Amino acid sequence: MLKLMKTKIDIQTWVRKEYYEHFGKCDDPYFGITTTVDCTTAYETCKQHEYSFFIYYMYKSIKTINQIENFRYRIINQDIWLYDHVHASTTIGRPDGTFGFALFKYTKNFTEFHKNAKTQIANVQNTSGLRANNDAKRLDVIHYTTLPWFSFTSFRHEKNFTQKESIPKIAFGKYYDQQNKKHLPLSINANHGLLDGYHIAKYLELFQQELDKKL
Repeated sequence: MLKLMKTKIDIQTWVRKEYYEHFGKCDDPYFGITTTVDCTTAYETCKQHEYSFFIYYMYKSIKTINQIENFRYRIINQDIWLYDHVHASTTIGRPDGTFGFALFKYTKNFTEFHKNAKTQIANVQNTSGLRANNDAKRLDVIHYTTLPWFSFTSFRHEKNFTQKESIPKIAFGKYYDQQNKKHLPLSINANHGLLDGYHIAKYLELFQQELDKKL
């Protein structure tokens, strides 16, 4: 298991100092985009190896996130910290229509990640309520949600304006077929003081490369 470590950023010499101060004055410093990725190869890989498609693309996403420094910045008591790695905090639905939070800890090995995620999903299924425990309150995470019932072309996340939110939020929708390809909708929202459109574009580029890889 990866050991939790983080480094405090010297804001005075930080290349993003001006951006952080500028967007930090906004009531809502978050910005976001909605797009799709081609999940054809990833879906076929999961069918071939009998993997959970949901867990598979979650792994590919958090693996990509950890390659981009700006997605690992967090605001803690007005200071900026950089985590060495972050995990996936995601919603898991239940048959009764409720959902609970689960922590998919990032590991470099997919088999281990898949096993741990299956355990987390089972834990949610066997409990009730939101499960807003200590894992759900961690900062070294990306907030994920999945809407498997429908695709979407826009998405809005909840935010708490009384706090300095800094955790990026990613939503996935139901994949759909078009021109012999499978497309997965996703939305990304993040604090503009910590990252820009360039970093989201880099995530999309690397994420697509990960989805296109065959095991």
